[in-house]
Amino acid sequence: MQTLKKYALIAFMAASTIACKKDKENIDTEKPTIDISAATAFPKQCSQIKRGSSFTFRAKLSDNVALGSYSIDVHHNFDHHSHSTEVEECTLEPIKKPVKPFVLVKSVNIPGQPQQYDAQFQIDVPADVDPGNYHFMIQVTDQSGWSIQRGISVRII
Repeated sequence: MQTLKKYALIAFMAASTIACKKDKENIDTEKPTIDISAATAFPKQCSQIKRGSSFTFRAKLSDNVALGSYSIDVHHNFDHHSHSTEVEECTLEPIKKPVKPFVLVKSVNIPGQPQQYDAQFQIDVPADVDPGNYHFMIQVTDQSGWSIQRGISVRII
């Protein structure tokens, strides 16, 4: 009888421990990704963009849990500063002072918290902006706050 009580107590304690154990939350620890390897992706490293024209930014964005937003930042690189994330180097024009550089900063919320999103955003380049070397920065942030950035060198001609 004593042995039966002992095993019953052990079983009760084990069941209580299992029943009270909280489920672990799934914590997102992975950064999202930016894929510009597809043939339709644009711009790519060293792309040329004509003044007075329009183009569509295209990239495949993904995350292991849920995407939140992306942003685009286009600014001149007339002083040859660097934050390119690409291996390929582009030919740089001589250093110069900006007169009327092209500048674009745009944030876009990604609807529905998908894991994959084909980003497309139309960009108009005014005809009177300074031609030359520019950086096209893409940043993607997931719902957990993780972000990744891609720095692409382009030239406005």
